[in-house]
Amino acid sequence: MATWADLVRPILLLSLLLPASAFYLPGSYMHTYSTSDKISVKVNSLTSIETELPFNYYSLPYCLPDEGIKKSAENLGELLMGDQIDNSPYRFKVNVNESLYLCTTNPLSEHDVKLLKQRTRDLYQVNMILDNLPAMRYTQQKGGVVIQWTGFPVGFTPSGGSEDYIINHLKFKVLVHEYEGSGVEIIGTGEEGLGVMSEAEKKKANGYEIVGFEVVPCSVKRDSEVVSKLNKYDKIDPVGCPLELEKSQIIREGEKVSFTYEVEFVPSDVRWPSRWDAYLKMEGARVHWFSILNSLMVIFFLAGIVFVIFLRTVRRDLTRYEELDKEAQAQMNEELSGWKLVVGDVFREPACPKLLCVMVGDGIQILGMATVTIIFAAFGFMSPASRGMLLTGMIVLYLFLGIAAGYVGVRLWRTIKGTSEGWRSLSWSISCFFPGIVFAILTVLNFILWGSKSTGAIPISTYFVLILLWFCISVPLTLLGGFFGTRAEEITYPVRTNQIPREIPARKYPSWLLVLGAGTLPFGTLFIELFFILSSIWLGRFYYVFGFLLVVLFLLVTVCAEVSVVLTYMHLCVEDWRWWWKAFFASGSVALYVFLYSINYLVFDLRSLSGPVSAILYLGYSLVMAFAIMLSTGTIGFLMSFYFVHYLFSSVKID
Repeated sequence: MATWADLVRPILLLSLLLPASAFYLPGSYMHTYSTSDKISVKVNSLTSIETELPFNYYSLPYCLPDEGIKKSAENLGELLMGDQIDNSPYRFKVNVNESLYLCTTNPLSEHDVKLLKQRTRDLYQVNMILDNLPAMRYTQQKGGVVIQWTGFPVGFTPSGGSEDYIINHLKFKVLVHEYEGSGVEIIGTGEEGLGVMSEAEKKKANGYEIVGFEVVPCSVKRDSEVVSKLNKYDKIDPVGCPLELEKSQIIREGEKVSFTYEVEFVPSDVRWPSRWDAYLKMEGARVHWFSILNSLMVIFFLAGIVFVIFLRTVRRDLTRYEELDKEAQAQMNEELSGWKLVVGDVFREPACPKLLCVMVGDGIQILGMATVTIIFAAFGFMSPASRGMLLTGMIVLYLFLGIAAGYVGVRLWRTIKGTSEGWRSLSWSISCFFPGIVFAILTVLNFILWGSKSTGAIPISTYFVLILLWFCISVPLTLLGGFFGTRAEEITYPVRTNQIPREIPARKYPSWLLVLGAGTLPFGTLFIELFFILSSIWLGRFYYVFGFLLVVLFLLVTVCAEVSVVLTYMHLCVEDWRWWWKAFFASGSVALYVFLYSINYLVFDLRSLSGPVSAILYLGYSLVMAFAIMLSTGTIGFLMSFYFVHYLFSSVKID
């Protein structure tokens, strides 16, 4: 009979072999437009890789929409990511190429000039969205290398110059594909809802779909007398970009800035399901493939050697021990050292048992959240078109997995203590330990963001929503899981614990050095993907190779389990029965290397990051990530070591 694993394995392999462009689940219901239909551009927060502090688009003196500033529908993930999507005065008519005047600002004040210069020097980017597609820009470097960006700069400073110039003229190119709505079913998963188009809807949908959105920014100094006679959306002459500095709009006090734009609609063969391919193409794809496969081969090779040696050693010890009669076993116990001599102490209660149960419970919750999220993302359900969906999904999963955290934590507590007494207090601790620490760190960072007036600051209302979700969903479910843990079958130890602890022989070097060194092997499976993930977070790149990440997660779980078991066995062999915490930190110590790598990334890859505020934000978020990794990987190692120790001493015949 085929098992579940047999059925799923070929699907997983297929998802890994297919390129990113081969499968796409749209982030929203497909829109089709007729010629001359009006479409509007939305604006997101201003962002910079120099500061990592997002700011509101309208914090700069840009043209305002006639109907006033209106925020688009936001989800929890968008708010936490610092996205603030607003409407804008930029409006197009489908398949109508035109050049239009928008507005002219009042004379720039000293504050406006200071702010524009600061945003320009900090390399802030303006992010625009049309039909859920970010505006994309291409720049050609020396040697003919073309680099792709999302958004365009607020302004620019010529090399060697002291003056700054503002981007006030935009040349938009909208790629459209003619759609005839026959033989194709489009499933939407975005804010417009979920559904399959009926035949009547398909006929209605005939028209043009937007499959690309590009922008060429430039700076143009307009004649004040000419623009004073223009009204909003009046037609103007097209402009060739780029222009000489003498014809560009300088940022200077008292200057009036006129904003204009051009739009050109270009037919394209790209279809709706493939329109995100241009954004998801990762630079250095060959290096990415080679690095990942190289890591997989090395880790499988090392893990295989360790596992084979370990199995042969344990099997030989068990075979020799069980072949002896009782008298010979007693004599062997007196003469030999090793794991067999700690049989009366191996299950002795560890130090701080409540803290251990809390950390294991939280580790289960984080590990479950990460696993389910990555699996869903690997199959395309976390489309980049749905902004904030990934973070929102992770939060929802974490809340509902509180039941698993409570169950595992309380059941481990019953195993260690032999009683369910105190399970309510333990469940409360599990539900508050990790979220409480994260809330404390985020609150400190949030005060810093508030002080900087950044849109990255979490609003007070969102804070209350998060607290309500925490105490109304996560805490009750954790208590429910703890209750189930008290009713679960008790795990009994295979051997009795002596009343007097056995003395642990002195060692030449501290055992914690070995524990800390053990984290290097799991880190070897993780650090390459970690580079791409950090680049995605801090350099504004799209990360969409979740198939690779799923493989890396599987490898990480495997290596964490093996490393922890081997280290536990080594400690037992030198008669050190205090294995509980060492098993947890043997695999959990990978978090130390993750945090150190984050610092290395800050120093060498984010050298452009400016100011102590940006560095504090980076280190704060890195600390949260490392702490979550420690709890999840430590839990993997501890549970595997517990199973191993229980199985090992269940196999020994004790009189």
